Amino acid sequence: VQLQASGGGLVQPGGSLRLSCAASGFTASSYAMTWARQAPGNKREWVGTVTRRNSTDYDDSVKGRFTISRDDAKNTVYLQMTSLKPEDTAVYYCNTQVRGESYWGQGTQVTVSS
Repeated sequence: VQLQASGGGLVQPGGSLRLSCAASGFTASSYAMTWARQAPGNKREWVGTVTRRNSTDYDDSVKGRFTISRDDAKNTVYLQMTSLKPEDTAVYYCNTQVRGESYWGQGTQVTVSS
């Protein structure tokens, strides 16, 4: 099981970014997929999850601004981020649990700054 997060970068406040999490070694559509983030000096925090049935749930801090989606043909999960704020600056990780084991991608840096 491997997860490869990408798509981070520097964006101005109010801007948008789309992060990708490419999965390999398992069929991502059969598992819940989660995005989390960690800002410097802070604990890693949950951002949102898409379930096997494609329902989604988000932390209140990103609700209405972030959207998680899947592309099953590419075995990839996305995090579309809009109306970005400086406090969204963090390393973003994707995560899944397969057969009782938790797997994390390597993270991608998102910096929101003017």
